[in-house]
Order: sequence, then C-alpha cells, then structure tokens
Amino acid sequence: MSKNYATDVEAVDDLKKSYHRLRDEIGKVIIGQDEIVRDVLISIFTNGHCLLVGVPGLAKTLLVNTIARVLGLTYNRIQFTPDLMPSDIIGTEILNDQRHFEFIKGPLFANIILADEINRTPPKTQAALLEAMQERAVTTAGKRYELASPFFVLATQNPIEQEGTYPLPEAQLDRFMFNVMLTYPTFEEEVTVVKNTTSSYNPTLDKILDAEEILYFQQLIKRIPIPDNVLNYAVSLASKTRSGTKTAADISNQYIAWGAGPRASQFLVTGAKCHAILNGKYSPDIEDVKAVAPAILRHRIVKNYKAEAESVSVESIIDTLIKS
Repeated sequence: MSKNYATDVEAVDDLKKSYHRLRDEIGKVIIGQDEIVRDVLISIFTNGHCLLVGVPGLAKTLLVNTIARVLGLTYNRIQFTPDLMPSDIIGTEILNDQRHFEFIKGPLFANIILADEINRTPPKTQAALLEAMQERAVTTAGKRYELASPFFVLATQNPIEQEGTYPLPEAQLDRFMFNVMLTYPTFEEEVTVVKNTTSSYNPTLDKILDAEEILYFQQLIKRIPIPDNVLNYAVSLASKTRSGTKTAADISNQYIAWGAGPRASQFLVTGAKCHAILNGKYSPDIEDVKAVAPAILRHRIVKNYKAEAESVSVESIIDTLIKS
C-alpha cells in the first residue's frame, strides 16, 4: 500500500531508499550490470518502456523476471516468432456456452511484459504491440480494453543474428524510453555467476514495492522541479541531432540522416529527474541529463552513408554532442 507522506521531500527520500533496497535484492540474482539495472528501474519509475539489446546468455530474461518479483507486479513473457499473430498477444473472442462472444484476454494483460526477441515477429504483430505501448490499451472487435496499471514493455533483441528478423520501425523504436546495451560481465563477475548457477544457491527475494507505490512515485517524479537551464540543455541536446536544421551540430550535419524527435527531449527531462532522485538530489542538473542521454538517444539517431563508410558509431556521435 502507498504510504502517506507529509511532504514531497519525504517521499523523495523514501524513493531513494527503496531504490537501494531494490538494487540489493536484484543483486542477489543479477551479478554486476549496475547501469543496466539502474536504467530499467528509471524507465519503470518514469512510466517508460525499455529495449534490452545483447547477445544470448547475458541474463536479459532473468533480469526482467527478477525485477517483476521484487516489485510485486504481474509478469508475462511473450516469445516473439515469425508466426505470432496480434490475437496471440492481445486475446481473442470466443463463443461461450451461452452463445455469446466472450473476450479472452491475452498475455499483454499484465504489469510487466517481456517481449522476447521482439524483432522476430512481423510488422502486423509489432503494430498491435505499438498501440499497447502508446495507449496502454488494446482494441479488438471494435471494443477498447484498458491494460493493467502500471504497464511496461521490456523487450529484448539479439544484435548479432539478423536472419529471419523484421527490423523495428522507427515509430516503434521511438516508443522505447531507453535502448540499453548489455555487455559481457567482467572475469570476477562471471566467476560469481558460474559459481551461483552451478550450485544449490537459490536466494529468497523480498517484495520491496507494489503497484500502488510505483504509481505514486511516477506522479512524484512529474512534480520534481527542474531549473530552466537544465530543461534548455535537454532540449538543446536533442535538437543538436537534427541534421539540416538551424540547431544542428556540425557532426550531425556530417554524419546523421535523421535525428531525435521531441519525445527524446521529454524522456531526457523525466529521466534526469529520476536519476537525480536516485542519487540523493531534489532537482536534476545537467550531469543527470548527460547520464541518461546515451540510452535515450542511441536508437533515435539514423546514420547517413558517410558515417557508415567511415565506420563512425552512434556512440561516438552522442559522446561528441554531450561533450560539446
């Protein structure tokens, strides 16, 4: 149940404490990946969706499952395949014993949805998921059904095996707040992972927050004040990526075909607010914007042929923009 706070300052302090307790509980199962865990939790506290990109075996599925358990939220995993149809995820109408059509809800009706290998399903099914991500509702047979609240899509994507995949359209990529890149663990982290997973180690996870508390914290983050200079910096950073415009940076005009839209500016602001709270601040500064910028911008920048020919990475472009 949501607690009664005398002031927003008290609520902010409690959110920070809850975050550290969440990190400790998740750390019982997920070894390392501190920035990944941070970004996923920020997306949840700011009511966003998150795309996890990494090679097989980096515990993407385990991470999502663990987060759902410590947050006390309902969780469904959908394995995306080329033959998956919209009705397989939304649900379908059947004729019941009373000869009336009855809607049977699909796996989308949960708080956290793991869309596993999202780029393996055709555009028709991707479009059905897009409506759910944007509207927090689905429409079937002319009727609208509200999804659970809170509702998050945490999708995974394999970056190395592209055969038999359907690249996500830019419109759907833009719905994801973060594009988080998972990397290999360090030697010491991998030793711990192997030791835990090849023994009888089976930690008990405590539930730290519930759905009502998460919804409260989402509204709290919206109320966090942001200085004008930080707001202007966030909008300026996004606008610098838009090649061919007055605000474009030189590197953008040189290497970017399409830049980030206004949704990036919104996510930079909300992400910076949450990042500030989790680090013990009551208002974000420019460093908070810089901290969340790479994961917000990397899937919103489309490189041109010159960048491809010269092997210029999106990461290096974003790094240059941030430092400028």
